[in-house]
Amino acid sequence: MSSTDVVIQTEHLSPEAADWLAQRCTLVVCSYNDPKFAEVVAEAAGIVVRTYTKVGERLLEAAPKLKVVGRAGAGVDNIDVSACRTRGVEVVYTPDANTQAVVEYVITLLSNALRPRVTLTAPVNASEWKYLRAQTVGRRQMSELTLGLLGLGRVGKRLAEVAGAIGFDVIYNDLVEIPPPQRFGARLVSVEQLFADSDVLSLHVDGRERNRRFVNEGLIRRMKPNVVFINTSRGFVVDSSALADFLRRHVQALAMLDVHDPEPFGSDYPLLGLSNARLYPHLASRTEAAMLSMSWVVRDVVAVLEGEKPKHPAPEGWSR
Repeated sequence: MSSTDVVIQTEHLSPEAADWLAQRCTLVVCSYNDPKFAEVVAEAAGIVVRTYTKVGERLLEAAPKLKVVGRAGAGVDNIDVSACRTRGVEVVYTPDANTQAVVEYVITLLSNALRPRVTLTAPVNASEWKYLRAQTVGRRQMSELTLGLLGLGRVGKRLAEVAGAIGFDVIYNDLVEIPPPQRFGARLVSVEQLFADSDVLSLHVDGRERNRRFVNEGLIRRMKPNVVFINTSRGFVVDSSALADFLRRHVQALAMLDVHDPEPFGSDYPLLGLSNARLYPHLASRTEAAMLSMSWVVRDVVAVLEGEKPKHPAPEGWSR
């Protein structure tokens, strides 16, 4: 690798990782929607992206010198890995960088859903104190509930471990056979049973195209009328119109959605304005520790440019 090799950073990286990379190449910070991007990408040997830069045939055609794409994140939904590899472009990512952050976030959402709280900002008298305590009661306790996990990958496994320790009965469904020691007590059930039996249902599936609208009307109809439905995986996994219809029919149900299709969503988003749909702006991995870990994808970017094998090449079969 030469210090004159051009590497483009299109989205945020932690300063430590960006500085480290800049010491080893000619680092150009340029958003994918900047008019100058087409000019700089033509000279790029590497490109580092996060969530919103799409790397497909169009970008690859404009980047004849490209050798490596680094995705600062746990998935490669926005990268056509097959097209990259066909052109001899390696793709690297950070598969476990945000696992703990996402698990903590899901548990936070669960706590918010199940344990109402009131904050005191001024003194109250004995009568008001008694009233507030009487009105602020969690109707369901975690140790009484079944948590269903759609997907038992890195996040799903860690969540099964944590939720089981809290007291949840944990069930799961995954297309891949998971060895019993890696299930952390979670029980395998059919996908239909998962949706029917879960008091809390949390989605942790990858972004492969075959998962688009996997959570369809048929599965959504099976859910309990008071289900807590959480999605921190990918927005396009869920049929949002079918979910909106379900929430309108079952006002005791609650959907807590951190990811959406599209992002950002517009005024026509089916879930907008529903009192039992809580919509968040893609925050699950937003801890400083996770963002730094994801940013260190630059190490594998440099490894590839130096002719070495990367530690975390992206899995095969990812395309858009």
